[in-house]
Amino acid sequence: MKKYNHPILFFTLSLVIPWVLWFVVAYWSHQPKAPNAFWTGFFELAGLLAPVGVATYLFTRNKELLSDLKGRFVGKKLLTNRYFWITLLFPPLSIVVAQLLSLDLGHSLDQFYISGEPSFSSAPFNAWFVLCLAPVLEELAWHTYGTDALRSRWTLFTSSLIFTVYWGLWHLPLFFIKDYYQSNVQAEGWLYTANFFVSLFAFVFIINWLYYKSGRNVLVAILFHLVANISNEIFATHPDSKLIQTGLFALLVGYILIKERRLFFSK
Repeated sequence: MKKYNHPILFFTLSLVIPWVLWFVVAYWSHQPKAPNAFWTGFFELAGLLAPVGVATYLFTRNKELLSDLKGRFVGKKLLTNRYFWITLLFPPLSIVVAQLLSLDLGHSLDQFYISGEPSFSSAPFNAWFVLCLAPVLEELAWHTYGTDALRSRWTLFTSSLIFTVYWGLWHLPLFFIKDYYQSNVQAEGWLYTANFFVSLFAFVFIINWLYYKSGRNVLVAILFHLVANISNEIFATHPDSKLIQTGLFALLVGYILIKERRLFFSK
């Protein structure tokens, strides 16, 4: 891990560049006459690509890092690896169970309706396009360079806490882009906004656990993030069900921290 030795450079550029670009988009989204769709889309996509660009720059400067990266996308016997199947199955199962539990709170079976329409817009791009592209591009940065850079200095537990706070800040401009997912969550109220940030803690601990237990497999991280995104938008899920889902995630995190003490607390 010691060769991943530029965490400050990586995380600073990966935050500042998207912030600048996305706060501009946020400003435009509230103007009666915004710039044409090309520039809005360009700034949105450039912000999303920025962390990947920074990671690519750092990898191309170090052949040893590049060599390490090449073996971290497929892995041997991936289909027989139980962590691969947890990656694919836990997110959809957790939202289904959460919705079933929410029925006791008086919520409707209508939540299980598959509308094919996400709960947000991301003009000029199709919302499904952004929903699927974002986790791929993010994890090509966070779990190629970022996570290992933090691990070069801290335990996995501390690294996960640091990254969760950072990731929450990284998303901040999106709360100001009109009709974007985070903006809609904020409009639903403080409880659901708080749940978004709390859920990040559980999500980060689980994805890091899967990443390291699968031998630092980047594909596993991408798939977990991708499947989680799709699972949480494919149904007409009530926000209360997402609160319950966060609780289910937290239960898994508690189990992981007890069972995997050495992984999380050993340097």
